[in-house]
Amino acid sequence: MRRRAASKRAQRELDEQLGIAVALLEEEKQARRGSREGRRPNVDRHRHSRGKNLMEDYFIPQSLYSDVHFRGRYRMQPHLFKKIMHDICNYDEYFVQKRNCAGNLGLLPEQKFTAVIRMLAYGSSADQVDEIARMGKSTVLESLVRFCDAVETLYTRDYLRRPTPRDLQRLLEKAESRGFPGMIGSIDCMHWQWKNCPTAWQGDYGNRKGQKSIILEAVAGFDTWVWHAFFGVAGSQNDLNVLGQSPVFNDVLRGEAPNITYEINNTIYQTGYYLADGIYPRWTTFVKTIPHPRSHKQKFFARYQEGYRKDVERCFGILQARWAIIRGAARLFDEELFCPSLRSRARTEIDFGPARFAGAHARPG
Repeated sequence: MRRRAASKRAQRELDEQLGIAVALLEEEKQARRGSREGRRPNVDRHRHSRGKNLMEDYFIPQSLYSDVHFRGRYRMQPHLFKKIMHDICNYDEYFVQKRNCAGNLGLLPEQKFTAVIRMLAYGSSADQVDEIARMGKSTVLESLVRFCDAVETLYTRDYLRRPTPRDLQRLLEKAESRGFPGMIGSIDCMHWQWKNCPTAWQGDYGNRKGQKSIILEAVAGFDTWVWHAFFGVAGSQNDLNVLGQSPVFNDVLRGEAPNITYEINNTIYQTGYYLADGIYPRWTTFVKTIPHPRSHKQKFFARYQEGYRKDVERCFGILQARWAIIRGAARLFDEELFCPSLRSRARTEIDFGPARFAGAHARPG
């Protein structure tokens, strides 16, 4: 009897231990995340029906919304959007619609590009564009990263570059017609606010107003073409400190500056110049305003210099208005390479017109 009671007691203890072990395993299993049966199933976003609706809204001949609506929401004309989509789909097959391992068709290129453009144009989060393009957060962010990489690779060389002789001739002709022969652009800096700057870096990136920022130096022409962009200098520095680190005059130092000849007051000059504000040094490459003009001639010069110098400030304003992601903090470090490049890409559409983009309506392969 004693042996039988001891055996039953041992069996009960073993059962209790096994029960505790099973309960601990279940608790650990429930704490884990991942793709498991019965745990957060994939959401059926009806992406195919949304893709069909998106095509009917914007991308068919008799679309619901006009080109005016398209340009306002996509920040560019339809033919330019299709050209960029065609180029990027040829560069990165990630954007091309294809079947997954289950044989189901994936997202349309138009859906991925719409999600990316809405994030850049409106500063939206990935979760917000889910309702528009029916894409998951991870897919939206990956599309954004790949899109920015493709734009930088494909267009930086052509649209964020030093002026060619033809470009210089166009800039100089316009400058001379405005009364500033030899001017090749306006130079200035813009502060990009860094809301979540790390505490250890706030001394370097904070200005006298207590705002944390990173500085973008740019040179822009009369048509807001940005052909020089230098980004990354700490916000505690001023425009003069940024100039000391900028490569804008590297070609001059190497003796590779373009040969420009113009005449002012019966004097021949062979070096182009930029319009700048008062903080820049008194170099021959900068033409600044007169601080306290007195005579009519001085007031006339100051008024026109200050007006034309605002070309670059107007460019900054257009850049921030068109691509709202610039106005706030971004998760991507190389965002500054994308936005001036795409801005210059959209600007070139105005200069050369639709004829420049042959095959703009071709479907991506």
